[in-house]
Amino acid sequence: MSGYCPHTPADVAAMLAAVGARSIDDLFAPIPAPLRARATIDLPSGTTEPELRARLEALAARNTATDAAVFLGAGAYPHQIPAVVDHVLRRSEFATAYTPYQPEVSQGTLQTIFEFQTFTAILLGLEVANASMYDGASAAAEAVLMARRVLPGRRTVWLSRALHPQYRATIATYLQGLPDALVREIPFGPDGRTDVAALRGGAGDDALCVVVGYPNVFGVVDALADAAAAAHDVGALAISVTTEPLALALVRSPGAAGADIAVAEGQSFGLPPSYGGPGVGLFATHERYVRAMPGRVVGETVDARGRRGFVLTLATREQHIRRERATSNICTNQGLCTLGVAAYLSLLGRRGLARLADTNYRAAHAVAQRLAAVGAPPVFDAPFFNEFVVQAPAAAAQWAALAGEGLVPGYPLGRWYRELDGALLVCVTESHTPAQVERLVTTLANLARPVRAARA
Repeated sequence: MSGYCPHTPADVAAMLAAVGARSIDDLFAPIPAPLRARATIDLPSGTTEPELRARLEALAARNTATDAAVFLGAGAYPHQIPAVVDHVLRRSEFATAYTPYQPEVSQGTLQTIFEFQTFTAILLGLEVANASMYDGASAAAEAVLMARRVLPGRRTVWLSRALHPQYRATIATYLQGLPDALVREIPFGPDGRTDVAALRGGAGDDALCVVVGYPNVFGVVDALADAAAAAHDVGALAISVTTEPLALALVRSPGAAGADIAVAEGQSFGLPPSYGGPGVGLFATHERYVRAMPGRVVGETVDARGRRGFVLTLATREQHIRRERATSNICTNQGLCTLGVAAYLSLLGRRGLARLADTNYRAAHAVAQRLAAVGAPPVFDAPFFNEFVVQAPAAAAQWAALAGEGLVPGYPLGRWYRELDGALLVCVTESHTPAQVERLVTTLANLARPVRAARA
């Protein structure tokens, strides 16, 4: 069978005649000839379906064995996903992420988004939530821009250095469009939490917002309440950022801890960590700030007969009438991702999510204790959830070799923090088997043994 070709020669001729062109090359005539000559793509001729299948299977066979033990978190987390989540995502009714402008034909999509917003507001502990952002990092950046709309006369953004470095980089990129914005970093203390004393010593009347990870990039449950109080004392807004939202089923909610805006990456709720995406950004705030919130909001209403229904209540993006007054240029929500999150959270419920969070907490702490006993001690002593930092210089130095052998012992933090060279950020969830844990502990014990012998 030959490759698929959507247009016949007759189709092409008809389209060229309609636009008044003699050939396809005429369509590219404005491009200088030397550039067109270099733009030739050397593609092979189409293959048959069996040939293509064989080629793809050969490529797939080169992947790392499926029994690899991967303890990598650092912003994307492995969790078991109930099969029904994928079943719901594959339903044809949800096969489009197109904006549900017409409520009379979009009730299913609108209700899904409404339920997603409800879950988000409950988890983040605030009154209103939007229909999602692209991911956690863009949600964090949008939160800072929102703070600017709420407090337009201020310009200094205080970022905890314990906030995920990629999130900090995304915020800095967004702020490049505001030349008067100033970014200041708050150091982290020896326990792994944001140094609130340093924040209080530096923040003044020009402070716009304080952004803290909760838990932070080290897996540490940061001092959000103290940081929020310090922000409020100088009239700034407090923003919490959560990369592992499962922790919110166990710790105090960001809203209860004093956050004015709370964002999170929702990947842990029903979305696999697939080579960096997709993600989905959770975003919530106080109702008094709803007009400054980015994205859009689905609301509940009744029709002329009194029947329950759902509609787009707020949609302040630039493609609507807002134009330059838009609160965000994010053009749509992560439709299928919000559906997956809503399905996942509906299945687990409040009690199931709390039990899963407790399982993750206990599993991670048990592994941390075992690693400490074999020569990989903890770097920080603050409370953590399912991710923690250990000192393992030999394992960090041999990280690539270990990964090639099917064991990823965590993330080498020296890549992000020079002072943490030799430290590994280790993530343990309910998806890790006892055999995988045993492999991790044994490997780090063997690598640490020469170090302990040398010290002795």
